[in-house]
Amino acid sequence: MISCTLRLKYKPILSFLVATFLTFSAFAQGGEKADVSKEGVTAAAPAAPAAGADPALASAGDALFKNNCASCHALDEVVVGPALRGVTKRHSQAWLLNWVKNSSKMVQSGDKEAVKLFNDFNKQQMPSFAFSDDEIKSIMAYVESAPASAPGGGDKVAGTTPAGDDQVGAGVGNDVSRYMDMLLIVLVIVLIVMVITLLIIANVLTNYLKKNRELNEEDAEVLGHRFEVSKVLKSKVVRGLALAIFVVALLDLTLDKVLGVGIQQNYQPKQPIAFSHKLHAGDHKIDCNYCHTSVYKSKNANIPSANICMNCHSQIKKESAEIKKIYTAIEKNRPIEWVRIHNLPDLAYFNHSQHTKVGGVECQTCHGPIETMDVVYQYSPLTMGWCINCHRETPLNTQGNAYYDNLVKLHDSNNADAPFTVSSNGGTECSKCHY
Repeated sequence: MISCTLRLKYKPILSFLVATFLTFSAFAQGGEKADVSKEGVTAAAPAAPAAGADPALASAGDALFKNNCASCHALDEVVVGPALRGVTKRHSQAWLLNWVKNSSKMVQSGDKEAVKLFNDFNKQQMPSFAFSDDEIKSIMAYVESAPASAPGGGDKVAGTTPAGDDQVGAGVGNDVSRYMDMLLIVLVIVLIVMVITLLIIANVLTNYLKKNRELNEEDAEVLGHRFEVSKVLKSKVVRGLALAIFVVALLDLTLDKVLGVGIQQNYQPKQPIAFSHKLHAGDHKIDCNYCHTSVYKSKNANIPSANICMNCHSQIKKESAEIKKIYTAIEKNRPIEWVRIHNLPDLAYFNHSQHTKVGGVECQTCHGPIETMDVVYQYSPLTMGWCINCHRETPLNTQGNAYYDNLVKLHDSNNADAPFTVSSNGGTECSKCHY
């Protein structure tokens, strides 16, 4: 029949256009997701030492410097304390060893260099460090061998990307996304124009057939048929389909709400003081361990005390309205009432040091890109399933630890193809976390 022939003729074209539209739409969304998937946090790699320096010594000093010194010192500019580049030329090694171990004692003894340094930096007291001589020498080796600072940008911490590079990378991603959006819009416009064109052609052909061709009764009925929306809406199939969609959506919403009971993911309370992790951990590269001093040696990651804040803010930004809140808390001898964000139920045992010190788990694994957060929020769901999945997927580093030797042999004898994970060591047994 003629009308059927027309519809069959143009049906492949319409199908092709719809498929093309859906394909480019999915591609554009996929491109955006790909950009997001590339975001994340990678542990900083040690800086490459300069030629002639002992790489192992400088690498050890790199970690010590960032964990203990970087909050008050930079390599090539004054922060709270002096710039450290060239410190081994300004002072003898013996003097530096004594100064790092106990600067207060040297000032009180009347050492001329110590007193001058103390007075030059507003009598800011430097904390004492229980470092060995070798550890202090490794810090000095790193200080003298680390790459030069980026102009105007302070010290560039190894393994991190300068702000300019971040902006360039973000710009490239935004450009790609923008071009994909423009392409998608153009394709939609072209699709609409082609559909309208096809409808016009179909209408012209319909009128031509009605006026100039003799059709049999069946063809005339098909040609004169009109689409009635009311009949479609009243049909049992459409009503049944609408009811099924409503029931499924309601069940899905209900299930999501039920499963979300007790989960505080994305919880972001307002804190009594506007502390920015982005500024401190991100821009100034202060190590988490500097403020949360027990994160590598205790079950709990402590909330920093006010005196830790004062290590820096007794000298800088003292007039800030937010810093004055810290002074007020100290003067009134009252703790700062920080609002807890990450809170596990009492029935679950969790040990920070077991994960950070022994397991080598980065802070960002659980807390997300904390160095990008102006206001901290709960990044991970912290559910039992989330923890168990991590235990199933995370391999244990058993090298050099005789405790695991027999366990690894037993595991390899039964299942040599699978890695030795936390789960292989009993990390999914109930009594590991609930006892």
